[in-house]
Amino acid sequence: MNVIALLGADALYLLFIWLASSIAASWLSDRKGYGERPGLATGLLLSAIGVIVWLVWPARADSRWKVQGPFPWQGRGQTVAEARARGVTREDD
Repeated sequence: MNVIALLGADALYLLFIWLASSIAASWLSDRKGYGERPGLATGLLLSAIGVIVWLVWPARADSRWKVQGPFPWQGRGQTVAEARARGVTREDD
């Protein structure tokens, strides 16, 4: 009986890792300009490898990843729409 309880805890931790990697892959693919669905599918099918896939996948030219940088707080206080209106890309800096 004790083995079944330990197996249940391990399965719960693996479920949390699987869900967290799906969320991270979805967020990364959205920031790179491909939308949330491809990242969610990659994260659900490949688990933690899906996050690695989206970290090395190239970003689109006008994506938030290129305009604001990898993290939202590096955007220097401007939104993507403001940066696009000014014609600024990350490579111009």
